[in-house]
Amino acid sequence: MSLESDIKKMVESVGLSLYDTAIVNENENTIYRVSVTAPGGVSLDQCANLSHLISPLLDITSPVSGDYRLEVSSPGIERRLKTLDHFIQSVGEKVSLSTMDKEKFEGELIAVTSEDITIKTKEDGDKTVPFRSISKAKTYFEW
Repeated sequence: MSLESDIKKMVESVGLSLYDTAIVNENENTIYRVSVTAPGGVSLDQCANLSHLISPLLDITSPVSGDYRLEVSSPGIERRLKTLDHFIQSVGEKVSLSTMDKEKFEGELIAVTSEDITIKTKEDGDKTVPFRSISKAKTYFEW
């Protein structure tokens, strides 16, 4: 079993869903970030409880060599979209994406299939983009 699948089981055992795991470097610190979701949102107490559950597992199976900090949180209102499931969960939200051909699109995510995503843009109306051609994507919030 992989570390991520073990973490996913722990996350699901407390009624949450694993959104993503990532190793990031911020201000010369290494952070192992576990992002979780739940209908209606995720509370600080749920994140703290999950952090206490995951920590012993990471003592045995470290996600990185050297020192790091565990961070358990919600992915937030503006979040990266990496998997097809991320796109499916984000239908109805505003997204910004780039393709491998350096095209950029912004608009409302209106449909997702196993092959394509469709965005309603202000400039071009509905634009369908093959999922495999997306190099970078995220949701965004208009303040």
